[in-house]
Amino acid sequence: MDTLTPEQRRRTMSRIKGRDTGPEILVRRMLHRMGFRFRLNVRGLPGTPDIVLPRHRAVIFVHGCFWHGHEGCPRATIPETRREFWLKKIASAKARDTKAETALTAAGWRVLTLWQCELKDLATLEDRLRAFLGGTAGLLFFRPPPSR
Repeated sequence: MDTLTPEQRRRTMSRIKGRDTGPEILVRRMLHRMGFRFRLNVRGLPGTPDIVLPRHRAVIFVHGCFWHGHEGCPRATIPETRREFWLKKIASAKARDTKAETALTAAGWRVLTLWQCELKDLATLEDRLRAFLGGTAGLLFFRPPPSR
């Protein structure tokens, strides 16, 4: 049974953001420090990716474990109240995520999905971003001066 009144629950749920979340900002700050430049929430792409790196033809989704149903994650437990509603909502989010990733891949984009629970270890996150994007940003576009 829910301990909040319907009005309190509505007010609480209305404050949940869909963009500029803490995990997204963490990833964006790390990418920026690494020298990568990107665009945010590009509506013209399937799924409106959280981070788009056009030069690298790459997109990054930063998913909350609960909202996107991260398999095996303790943060992704289904609430006991209105269980059918939450199962349906999370299943539709998973289907939407799969559809967007398939469409992006078919259009030639590389897709990386980062889960909220994976962002705790910053060194591993940086390694994963570098591996996905192919090294350091500054070196990707470096051209040596012409020889004389």
